[in-house]
Parts: sequence; structure tokens; C-alpha cells
Amino acid sequence: MTVNDDVFTDWKNREELAETMIPIIGRLHRERDVTILLHSRSLVNKSVVSILKTHRFARQIAGEELSITETFPFLQALSALDLGPSQIDLGLLAEAHRADDRGLSPAEFTAEAVAGATGANKLERQAPRDVVLYGFGRIGRLLARLLVEKAGGLRLRAIVVRNGGGDDLVKRASLLRRDSIHGQFQGTITVDEATNTIVANGNAIQVIYSNDPSEVDYTAYGIDNAILIDNTGRWRDREGLSAHLRPGIAKVVLTAPGKGDVPNIVHGVNHDTVKPDEQIISCASCTTNAIVPPLKAMNDAYGVLRGHVETVHSFTNDQNLLDNYHKADRRGRSAPLNMVITETGAASAVAKALPELQAKISGSSIRVPVPDVSIAILNLQLARETTREEVLEHLRDVSLTSPLKRQIDFIDSPDAVSSDFIGSRHASIVDAGATKVEGDNAILYLWYDNEFGYSCQVVRVVQHVSGVEYPTFPAATN
Repeated sequence: MTVNDDVFTDWKNREELAETMIPIIGRLHRERDVTILLHSRSLVNKSVVSILKTHRFARQIAGEELSITETFPFLQALSALDLGPSQIDLGLLAEAHRADDRGLSPAEFTAEAVAGATGANKLERQAPRDVVLYGFGRIGRLLARLLVEKAGGLRLRAIVVRNGGGDDLVKRASLLRRDSIHGQFQGTITVDEATNTIVANGNAIQVIYSNDPSEVDYTAYGIDNAILIDNTGRWRDREGLSAHLRPGIAKVVLTAPGKGDVPNIVHGVNHDTVKPDEQIISCASCTTNAIVPPLKAMNDAYGVLRGHVETVHSFTNDQNLLDNYHKADRRGRSAPLNMVITETGAASAVAKALPELQAKISGSSIRVPVPDVSIAILNLQLARETTREEVLEHLRDVSLTSPLKRQIDFIDSPDAVSSDFIGSRHASIVDAGATKVEGDNAILYLWYDNEFGYSCQVVRVVQHVSGVEYPTFPAATN
């Protein structure tokens, strides 16, 4: 047998294992609300090739590829346990077992590592929490995709939009079905014009036409105790957003920076500060979500005395395709043809999300002719001197095992470009190759999908405030 034959046989064996994993992962998710992860990446509803690629990704982080033959026994062990709702990371299980010197079998080690999710310790499954989307633009439609995907704990019941006239319902369903950047919707979408309903993967989503929040009684549609996500950005302060607190709505989440006393929440950093009785919160901006987790990671390890963030941001539909009047300076110039200097509120929002950071952070932004994925260049003066190797090792560890592993990703590829990060579910991705450190100065290059990555952060906040954000096992080590 040749080397090529050996490689091919090994690949087919791994394919077979991945095929065997898929129904187990699906059954755990469907029947027990257990999400199987691999280094913080969900394996639910993933293809054979996607599962194998996720295993291979570990090589960029840990230095060697994680073999599916190593993780499969842990998944088998999980399937035999009496698990409650939780998230379980096979990568962390395998890594922790490798470091354990007690000689425990995968089954014995797994039972011990996830004891908090089994038997008398397990959480009980809850009825799905109703969610309403107010607005159905770029972020709204991505949130819809994510909410349909997570229908076990959150259920998208309605979207509220202005009536655009003829074929409005059909056109909105079509925009949900196809996306020029993020591709096809993973599933089926049908339209019931008689009831103004879009059905996505069996989820009946009521389309409510309204010009003003005060016009809607959500209980008339069977919606109760819902979380409303405002994607319009029309209202930013407590007074304006309070108009959404109509019959059937319990909480309001804004997908833009909040003003005044509205809490700005970055999941992974300060989501645990949300008070149970708080009815109105903001998820800040995509850029704030991209820079605050790495800022916290750097401040915790080195101290940050001051910093500046320069964002190179993809254009948005707030800008003009061709030169035309715009109320803001420069944004009236053609977005696909120009780099456009503009402002960013991300730096000033840091203090709200990360009050323990006393450093002054300034910021500016340039919009560039790409439709999605941006990069934040974070220039930091640290409280002590360090090295590039030390910083990269710290950020690599943070992306793997810390409580920020769902927010911070890490890549060490010499050929990485912006389109590589379309669809990333992390708030930001550290580009190891571009990182610069000299003495007490560190410059981090942070990629972020300003549409999808941010939408994932919003859904995490909604899961948290709704009580369906389940614990992850094994627990983070730092």
C-alpha cells in the first residue's frame, strides 16, 4: 500500500466517524438541549467535512490537529449520561483528559467532568422564550437565522416592519432565504399570505405591519413575556425604547449603542451585571464588541495605560451607492468607490462595558469598499514590558480555555484576508501574524464580521437575559 493509499484510507475512516457523530450530536441537542462544541465551535447541524475541518482547526491554536478518533469516545460517553441542558466542549474534554494522570477511561473522566450537568445537578428544560424582531434589515435577518437555529430555547414569534406595498411578505421571505454575503438559508422557507406568516424550518413567524411601537398589542398574536430586539436604531435612550414595552413584551434589547442610562452590554465581559428586573439594555456596537474582550484580556494580564483604536470598517447601507445628499459628513460620497473617514463611538462606549479599565481609549474609523468584515487596529500602551511571543501565547490561551473563548478567536495564517472571516461567530479574531509588540507597546489587529459575529453576540445576550444560556463543561480554567 502506498503513502497516498494510507492517507486516503485514514481520511475515509475519519469520515465514517464524523458520520457516526452527527446523529448523536443531533439527538443530544434535540432531546436534551445539549450543544456539543469543539473549542467553542458548535458541531450541531454541521456536515461531515465541517466536523473534520473543525478538528483540524485546533492545529492553528494548539499546535497539532485534534483527531476525531480522540474526541469520539467522549461523545459516546456523553450519549450514555443523564444530561440536562448544557454546552459541552469535546476539545476541552480531550485536552483535560490528556493532562490528567489518574489513568481514568474517557467514560470515567467524562462522567466526572460534566457532573454538574447530570443527575440531581442537571437543569430542567424550559419552555422556549418568545422573541420579537422590530425591524428586518441586515442584522434583523441574520438574527432571524440564528433564532431559528436555536429554536429549542428561543422562539422567534414575530417580526415588525412597515408595509412596503405589493408582495411585501414574499420579498421579505426571499431576502431571508438568500443573502449575497452569507449565502443560502440552511433549511426551508414558505410563505402564508393569508395569515401574514413566514414559516422557516417549521417556525411560524408572524409578520406584523406597524409604523409605531405604540400601535401593537402582541398578546393578540399569542405572544407573552417576550424579548423584543430593536434593530432599527431609531430609538437609543430609555424613553424612546420604553415605547416597545407593550402588552406581551417584557424586555427590550437594542442592537446599537444605548444612550443615557441604558446599559451597554458586551457578552463575555459584563453580561453578568444585567439586573434581573432591567427591562431595557443595549448590545452596544459591532466594533465595541470586537475591541472590549481583547482589551479586557490585555488589561487583566498586562494593565493598559492608554490606547487608540482605528477601525477599517466595511460600508453599510447607511451610506450611498453613488454620490448623493446625506445628513452626515462624507457619508454621502459613493461607498463602493471610496474610503470614507467617519467617526466611531466604540472607544467612548468602552467605559460603559468595561468600567474597571481606567485607561483613556480614543478612536476613529475609515469605511472601505467591502460589504462585510472589518478590522480594528488596537494600539495599546501597557503597564509593563512584554514580548510578542508572550502576548500571542496569552491571547491563544484566552481563545481556547478562558471565559472569553466565545468572544475571541485566534488565527496564525500568513494569507488571511477579510473574506476568510465571513460567518465567524466570534466577536473578534486576533491575527497573530500582524501582531506587533515592542517593550510596553502592543498593536493588535482584530478581524470581525460586523454583521454575523455581532448578531451572535446579540443572541448570546438574549439567551442570558431569558435564562436559557446554559453552562459550559468542562468549566473554563482561567
